[in-house]
Amino acid sequence: MPVEFLGIAATHDGSETAPRSGPAFDPDYTLRIARAHEDHGWDRVLFAYGSGTADPATAAALLASRLDRLQILLAHRPNLSYPTYAARVFATLDQISGGRLTVHFITGGSDHEQRREGDTLTKDERYARTREYIEIVKKVWTRTEPFDHEGAHYRFQDYVSDVFPAQLPRPDVSFGGSSEAALAAGAAEADIYCLWGEPLERTAEQIAAVRAAAAAAGRTTPPRIQVAFRPIIAPTEELAWEKAHRTLAAIRAGGPAGRRRRPGAGGRPENTGSQRLIAIAEQGERYDRALWTAPAAATGGAGNSNALVGTPDTVAEALLDYHELGVDIISARGYDLLGDAIDFGRHVIPLVRAEVARRDAAREAHAGRANGAPTSGESVTTP
Repeated sequence: MPVEFLGIAATHDGSETAPRSGPAFDPDYTLRIARAHEDHGWDRVLFAYGSGTADPATAAALLASRLDRLQILLAHRPNLSYPTYAARVFATLDQISGGRLTVHFITGGSDHEQRREGDTLTKDERYARTREYIEIVKKVWTRTEPFDHEGAHYRFQDYVSDVFPAQLPRPDVSFGGSSEAALAAGAAEADIYCLWGEPLERTAEQIAAVRAAAAAAGRTTPPRIQVAFRPIIAPTEELAWEKAHRTLAAIRAGGPAGRRRRPGAGGRPENTGSQRLIAIAEQGERYDRALWTAPAAATGGAGNSNALVGTPDTVAEALLDYHELGVDIISARGYDLLGDAIDFGRHVIPLVRAEVARRDAAREAHAGRANGAPTSGESVTTP
């Protein structure tokens, strides 16, 4: 099973450990970090969404028009626009990129963040709306005859688009969430299901839950699985852990992400995924080969925050453990966005790809022998 790598398409150089040095949208930096990913073996980058951030679709169009190979994962919240309009935006961007777009639909885990842009639905209502939204977008992408829609959240008549994606039949849909409502919606509609990095045992449980929910929705092929980490690598284990603790100190000192965090009632986050990260951190700081939960604890479980710490070999081995569980897309974002993207691409990605290829070849050879077929290097003789 091949492995893919997702990085971050940042529009400025700020992170949890350092304030940005320029405006919220710096076109030169956006292209610079994208080229660093493209030049160092990454498959795609994520344009994330926040209520006060630069528009990710516009920034993605800049990248799509200037880079030739790097794929785009575009985050989108269904409360932002009507699905018929959004589907045309996505189709246009897919045309600009020559078929390199995947759309990541964000339901929203914080009532406060959603209300900043006028969204007052409850979390479960938001998931129901997201599912309906995705269904409509898929229809707009693929139907050439007018159709009507009468749903709980959207109603329209006689709609047909005149712009279609470059990809046939359509771009992939990406989705994430750990609650029951999220599983019901995402497992039914997503091509890719996104998880935050948790210990191996917990990740296996989540993968099983996604597959069960997909089967319950009538799907014969479940979504592909993506897992996200914050890699912290160095030439030796000692140096890696020294770097990790410097990073943690910078987060605790009040980095931008920490100041933006808005917990729910009682100081706890509202979304299930963040609650899981905090609970795991409370049970222990280190898991498996390299998983470190201290950054998740320091940020209140803010999104992708669990780290993998160690040498490139150690982190590669840890990622291979997740790949063996059924994870085939690795999301990795460092704290020095540009430098870490280059280092991870140079020192970790080649190790993981080579070992995945070796294991896949060994499995293929074993299957061939079991079926009585010759393997590579064997000849077939006629008696």
